[in-house]
Amino acid sequence: MKGYGWGIGSVLLVTAAQLILKWGMMNTPLMSLADINGQFLFNHLTQVIAVICGLAGYALSMLCWFFALRYLPLNRAYPLLSLSYALVYLGAVSLPWFSESATLLKTLGAGFILLGIWLINTKPIKRD
Repeated sequence: MKGYGWGIGSVLLVTAAQLILKWGMMNTPLMSLADINGQFLFNHLTQVIAVICGLAGYALSMLCWFFALRYLPLNRAYPLLSLSYALVYLGAVSLPWFSESATLLKTLGAGFILLGIWLINTKPIKRD
């Protein structure tokens, strides 16, 4: 179970990181590298902090993933990463500041991802 805890921790961190990065970037004006200076960073400090927090979330997620791989077989661990696709979709359509729409097809797709993860990680029935 320890490996699953690390895997779920990794998935939750990467999901939060993706949503935070999206918020930070959608609230930052279009720019080029030449536009980035102290004044720009000061004027958009909240967005810059959000992007940095998102990147830190990815780094922490990777650390959790290393521990998950230590305790779980790869054929059980790797499908857990797909959970983040469904969770990011759920967050994007649920959080009002993203203004993303839910559709039947997208929701079914997320549901099939969850079903696939469940099927892969369900223990087989032992027959005597």
